[in-house]
Order: sequence, then C-alpha cells, then structure tokens
Amino acid sequence: MSTAYWCILVAALLPYVWYTAARAGAGRIDNHDPRSGMARLDEGRARRANNAQYNAFEAFAAFAAAVLMAQAAGVDPARIGMLAIAFVVLRVLHGVFYLANIHALRSLCWFAGFAVVVWLMAQAAMHVA
Repeated sequence: MSTAYWCILVAALLPYVWYTAARAGAGRIDNHDPRSGMARLDEGRARRANNAQYNAFEAFAAFAAAVLMAQAAGVDPARIGMLAIAFVVLRVLHGVFYLANIHALRSLCWFAGFAVVVWLMAQAAMHVA
C-alpha cells in the first residue's frame, strides 16, 4: 500500500510545482497579496501554470479519498497502487500539456485522471457490496 500513499504525497505536492512555474514566469508579484497578482496574469505560460495549479488542487481531494476508500474496502493493494500511479502520471502530463498549451491532450489527461478516481471509488463500492 505504500506505493499508493507515495502517490497521494506526490499528488499533494503537484500543485506547488505548477505554482512555482507560474511564479517564475509571472514577473513581480506583490507578496502582500499574491493571489490578486496571480489572478491578473495575462494570457501565456504563467497564466496556464497558475490554472494547472488550481486544477491540481481541485483534483487532489477526490483522488486521496478514492485511494483511502479503496484501501478501507479491502481492494487489492496492487490494483490500488497501479491506479494511483496512473493518476499521478496523468496529472503530471495534464500540467505539462497545460503549460505547453496543448489543450486536446490536456483535456484527455484530465478525463483519464477523473476516470481513475471513479474507478477506484467503484472498486471500493463493489468490494464492500
């Protein structure tokens, strides 16, 4: 099960990777109100990195819950680990495609990551039933 837990840790840290990329490309941002400065970013890589950060934060809670649900339900740890790794890889690719402005692949990775979360939750539900 430690693989899935490591994946939760990586997924928890991923938004900060994208935030760092956004700040690096944002120029001067007033540290007294960084959210306001980030929200005013124009189009471009820094703006997309900031959007990737928000999306990574949004996806994290459902993923962490899905892994813990599957574990609590007694789903095979190898299956949980495989799906957790798939989620993390998809979320890394999602951010990379966001920064590169490749919207079709970004959306595909988002959908596939969402499907992994649903799959984990469904496995938990079916295992308990």
